Amino acid sequence: QVQLVESGGGLVQAGGSLRLSCVVSGRTNSQWTLGWFRQVAGKEREYVSSIGWSGANTYYADSVKGRFTISRDNAKNILYLQMNSLKPEDTAVYYCAAEENYYRAMVLKAFHYWGQGTQVTVSS
Repeated sequence: QVQLVESGGGLVQAGGSLRLSCVVSGRTNSQWTLGWFRQVAGKEREYVSSIGWSGANTYYADSVKGRFTISRDNAKNILYLQMNSLKPEDTAVYYCAAEENYYRAMVLKAFHYWGQGTQVTVSS
């Protein structure tokens, strides 16, 4: 069992930056693969990015590649998402997620554990 709590969302103008954080607690001795998803009301949850335990393997959705950077600090049990050059279409609730099975997380984009989400709003 693991608990995830996101923070760092807010209102920003287009072209601006935000950094999201996700504190991971609970069974942190497992090698969790972590990820970020986002969801707009009335639409399906969308994959954004994911990172393996060591941080060496990272993946991004095409829509954010080159603008967002995922990272993690395993000593502090924190996941980050640095978001630059934000666009109005990035507006969504952002969720962090954790999965113990690397294949499920990285290939299937299927995660077991979810945070409560943090709102990101990008004004034009």
